[in-house]
Amino acid sequence: MEQNPQYQFRNDPAARDMLLVWWNWLDKNRGDRARLRRVESPDDALLTAAFSRFLSGMPESWAEPGHLPASAMVASILAHVRENQTTSNFATQLATPIAGSDKPRMSELRFQQLQKSHEPAEFSRRLLRAVRMLDGNVNILSLTNDVLHWMHEYQKGTDRNPQARLTFCWATDYYRIFLKKKPKPDTKGENTP
Repeated sequence: MEQNPQYQFRNDPAARDMLLVWWNWLDKNRGDRARLRRVESPDDALLTAAFSRFLSGMPESWAEPGHLPASAMVASILAHVRENQTTSNFATQLATPIAGSDKPRMSELRFQQLQKSHEPAEFSRRLLRAVRMLDGNVNILSLTNDVLHWMHEYQKGTDRNPQARLTFCWATDYYRIFLKKKPKPDTKGENTP
């Protein structure tokens, strides 16, 4: 199986820096941010000057035909991020409760629906909902990594190793936080009346 681009991004400091520079640049170029926010699907982003400017600031490989759908999804979703929260990864953020509550930002049912997305437009819609549930405070590098991972699996198929699949990685991170709030089953008194 060809190397997963998500690992290339995660291990490429230059690409990560280029992405952060572009995202910070959006604050001064609100017109581009608005155009990317208004697209109805990542495919629509491909037709905008804002996306062309995004590509001009990213590594050349992001403009290759096989990578364009992932690039468009990254640009259109990140345009909705207001603050780069770097203390935890994206799936962990979804399970972290709102202050003063014990409920996760994204319910378990919605999280499972996000994981079961079948095609890019559906995945993009659900990701956008997740970003809104996080009030736009998202770990940009983690989210980008996850988008690239999902798109790779969509285009090339899932890895034979279940632990290398995005759904497994997300479930591990989400439930590590989610289950901290749930009482553990009582195994000592199972047989007592």
